[in-house]
Amino acid sequence: MNVSRNAFASTRVALVAATLAVFGFSTAAYGGGHSKAEPAAPGDVVDVASGADSFTTLVAAIQAAELVDALKAEGPFTVFAPTDEAFAALPEGTVENLLKPENKAQLTAVLLYHVLPGKVMNADLKAGTLNAETLQGATIEIVKTTGWTERQREVTVNGAGVVGADIPASNGVIHVIDAVLLPPEG
Repeated sequence: MNVSRNAFASTRVALVAATLAVFGFSTAAYGGGHSKAEPAAPGDVVDVASGADSFTTLVAAIQAAELVDALKAEGPFTVFAPTDEAFAALPEGTVENLLKPENKAQLTAVLLYHVLPGKVMNADLKAGTLNAETLQGATIEIVKTTGWTERQREVTVNGAGVVGADIPASNGVIHVIDAVLLPPEG
């Protein structure tokens, strides 16, 4: 019985290590009994997004807007990254229209509305509302609640739920959101 328990435990540890590695964490902290993963040396925000299956639309948009070099810069940046599902939830034809070369300025504005200068980690936020200026120039509202439920996200950005927080990058951090943020018109 001990042999199979040890085999199970070893398999479980390997699965946890593999899962953490996918998200850019090192498992070195787990060997010494630490309870918190230490970030590995990830790529920049574009590399990290490119390496995840859930950001193909975002990466295509960054490339179409010719923002790759800007987002590979030193930073630091805080990126609120909409998932492919978030882009798919936009009205039909919206993404295709934004990706047209003649709409590059509008696409750039939408993308930069998802980026803050500086590095804001989830733990940096206190309960309440924070208004932060984006690289696009408009302000977003970040709300952190206490006593949240599955239907109410702990942190929202202009109402979009943060569904994954504190994904490290060498030039900042990525927070996964469940909706695309559209800048105010004007």
